[in-house]
Amino acid sequence: MLVTDRIFLAVALLAAAWIAPAGATIPTGQAVDGIHCDQMEGNVLHIHQHLAIFDHGKSVGVPEDVGRPLMSGCFYWLHTHTPDGIIHVESPTMRAYTLGEFFAVWGQPLSRSDVAGAKLRPGERTTVWVDGNVYAGDPRKIELTQHLDVTIDVGAPAKKPAPFTAWNGQ
Repeated sequence: MLVTDRIFLAVALLAAAWIAPAGATIPTGQAVDGIHCDQMEGNVLHIHQHLAIFDHGKSVGVPEDVGRPLMSGCFYWLHTHTPDGIIHVESPTMRAYTLGEFFAVWGQPLSRSDVAGAKLRPGERTTVWVDGNVYAGDPRKIELTQHLDVTIDVGAPAKKPAPFTAWNGQ
């Protein structure tokens, strides 16, 4: 192995360790909930959504390259490119996808008490907003549709979020 290859591998492993919170299981190319990691993005269904998460009022970033394993060189059908919370659904088949499936590809928990490591304290609640309306159901079942805007407030007093409008032609 060349020195440059070893350096690249070390940097890749450190980056993966830095991005993944303790206990997270980041997929590395294996199918997740029936979603495959292919060499190219799918082109039958191509839509975008926005996800914002707040942990007691502080923003929890949705990182760039979710669903794009560094060492595998593939794209899950649900992924991100940039750290702005925009989710890309780029699938080779026409089917419905859910927020729970995105979190599975991300390798993060999604429940009313734990959202990507943001956890409730006693007496607190999680508020889920879908297109500006409070969503009372299971957040894992939210269907990812074109320009869906999801905000999840964990533990903080919930206030209606401003609509996301920075689609930049997507």
